[in-house]
Amino acid sequence: MPRDELAAWLRLLLTPGLGRATTRRLLAAFGLPQAVWDQSESTWATVVGGPLAATMTREPEGFEAAVEAHARWLDVDEAHHLVTLGDARFPSNLLQQADPPIALFVHGNLDPLLSNPCVAIVGSRNPTPQGTQNAHAFGKALAQSGLCVVSGLALGIDGAAHTGALDGGGPTIAFVGTGIDRVYPARHRALAHRIVEQGALVSEYLLGTPPLAPNFPSRNRLIAGASLGTLVVEAALQSGSLITARLASEMGREVFAIPGSIHATQARGCHALIRQGAKLVESAQDVLEELQLGGRTPSDNPVVIDSAASNPLLEAMGHDPVGLDALQARTGLDTAHLQAQLLDLELAGEVARLPGGLLQRLSAG
Repeated sequence: MPRDELAAWLRLLLTPGLGRATTRRLLAAFGLPQAVWDQSESTWATVVGGPLAATMTREPEGFEAAVEAHARWLDVDEAHHLVTLGDARFPSNLLQQADPPIALFVHGNLDPLLSNPCVAIVGSRNPTPQGTQNAHAFGKALAQSGLCVVSGLALGIDGAAHTGALDGGGPTIAFVGTGIDRVYPARHRALAHRIVEQGALVSEYLLGTPPLAPNFPSRNRLIAGASLGTLVVEAALQSGSLITARLASEMGREVFAIPGSIHATQARGCHALIRQGAKLVESAQDVLEELQLGGRTPSDNPVVIDSAASNPLLEAMGHDPVGLDALQARTGLDTAHLQAQLLDLELAGEVARLPGGLLQRLSAG
C-alpha cells in the first residue's frame, strides 16, 4: 500500500470522534480516504456536523509516528497485511454485516479469511475437562472436513478449538481484541505462532492497542460475521460467548450448542441457547448437515459418546461431576480400591479431577 494511502486510512482511524459508523458515512459521501481529506471543513460538516468537522482539521496526536510504525510493520514481513473497506480482498461475509470494520490487520495467510467456509467455535474461559476435549475434537473434525475454524484466542474453549483445527491440519483464524502486534493472553504466544503458520491472526485495532475490556465484545461481531455458523461448546449464562451467539443469530447465521450436565454452570448458557432455538449438536456431522455441507465427511467425527461403557466404575460415575463418597455408595468399593481404579482411569484420560474434590468421566473425542 502506498504510504499516502496508508496515512489517509490511519488518519480516519486515529481522529477522535470518528467511529466506524461516521467513517463509513464519510467514505460513502466522498470515496476513498484521500478524497475524504481533500474536502473542506464546511463540506465535512454537511456529513458529520460542525464540531467533528473542526476536529478533523487537526492532525491526530502522534499521527506521523503511527504512520511510520504501521508502514514498518507492513514492510517487515510479507505475512503482514492491511485489508481495508476499499480493498477488493475485503471479506464478503464481514462486508455484509451491519457494522463492518474499517480495516483489518492480518498476520498470516489471507486465503482462509477470503475463500474458506468458516465455522466459529466459542465458549467458556474456564471450561470443564470435557468441554476442552469437545472443543478440540470439534475443531479437529471440522478442519479435516475442509472448514476454517474461527475463534478469539482466549483461554479455555477458544484455545482448544484453535489447537484442534491445527492438529487436524486445517486453517484457523483468531480475531483478537488487541493490536495485531500483541498476543493476549501471553500464555497463548506459542499457539499464536502456530496459527500464523496455518491460518491468520486478525484485528481491527491499531498496532499497540492494549487488551481493553470494551474491545472484546466488539471483536465478537467479527467472529460471528466471518462464519457460516457459531458453535457454543460451554458457556455460563453471563458468558461473552452468548454475545457472539446472539450476534450470529441477528446476522441470520446458524447457532449451535452442545448440551451438558444440568448440574454444570458451564452448560447453562448452552441450554438457554437451545431453548431459544439453537441447534443441539452431538457431532461435527450435525454441524455440516445443518450448514448443507454434508458431503464433507469428518475423518475423526467427535460424537460425544463413551468409549469405555463396559467399565463398571465409569458406568457408576455417569456423566455428571461426582464426589468420592457418592462413588463409594454406588460401587461398594473400599477407599483404597476405589482410589487405585480412579488413578488408572485418570492416567488413561478417562476421568478428570475437578475443583472441590469432584470427579468427572470424560467422553471419547
